[in-house]
Amino acid sequence: MLRSESVAWPVTVEPRRMHELSIMESVLEMARARAAEEKAARIHKIVLRIGDVSGVSLDALTFAFEVLARDTQAAGAELVVERVPARCRCGECDAVYEPADPLAGCSACGALRGSLIQGRELELSSLEVS
Repeated sequence: MLRSESVAWPVTVEPRRMHELSIMESVLEMARARAAEEKAARIHKIVLRIGDVSGVSLDALTFAFEVLARDTQAAGAELVVERVPARCRCGECDAVYEPADPLAGCSACGALRGSLIQGRELELSSLEVS
């Protein structure tokens, strides 16, 4: 029986290793632990939410997944990455906007006092296991 669960587990990493490799090690560790809780033998799908300004290279993360999932219960699993766009809130007019670049001002008033409210996410959002 295929089970799917949607949650938002923040991913934590060890700072001394290659960034994407240690992210994927943490993701797979969390996925294996959740599969064990469900008494599942296989992991079929892993869905991650990754912010545009999280600093994660999707190519390197995908490569790390392919290497680390080999010969595990996640071998052959689908890795899905949901992009989370950067959004800011203006400190002047309180508008929420998606900046065109890191130095862009508010799209409503042009002020440069925006604060990032979305876009740094790095979450394991769902799994499919059986």
